[in-house]
Amino acid sequence: MRLIVVMDNILRIVLLCALMALLPLLIQGSRQNLKCGACRALVDEMEWAISQIDPKIMIQTGSFRINPDGSQSVKETPFARSESHLLELMEEVCEQMKDYGEGVDPTTNGKTYVRHTPRDGKAMDLSDVAFDSSVSSRLKFACESIVEQHEDELIEFFAHETHNVKDKLCSERTDLCDHALQIANDEL
Repeated sequence: MRLIVVMDNILRIVLLCALMALLPLLIQGSRQNLKCGACRALVDEMEWAISQIDPKIMIQTGSFRINPDGSQSVKETPFARSESHLLELMEEVCEQMKDYGEGVDPTTNGKTYVRHTPRDGKAMDLSDVAFDSSVSSRLKFACESIVEQHEDELIEFFAHETHNVKDKLCSERTDLCDHALQIANDEL
């Protein structure tokens, strides 16, 4: 009888040690999932804001100095993808994280971040989305961290890339979603 109690205690200690060893991996996975969701939401918000600008609006960029031959190195650039406009958008984009909630992907059981405020006024199925201010604030903080740490990459990508920006930026360039390469391009 005493041997069974001792063996039971040893088994409990082994299980406890195994759980304690796995805990940091679970926490890291949760943080990575949050940063991936924030990156994908940031890309969605930036792409939407860029799409709202008339592509015909141009600004002059380059140097306004006069070259020795009398010419200037000024060129016309679409305003929507200009560095000045992108910097302006990046200052405000993380405020949009208040429009996101947390859901669970039914196929992977992983967390997803879903926009719960439609831009077009159409009704959305939000039955599996949690609306929580703590989720929004964590997502906003993660977004702000991404903007701060990856400002140059964001400007580079949004100034030139127009296709598959989520995967290229969030997975390939920044490794924020290296665990989530299987996520479809239009999902968060």
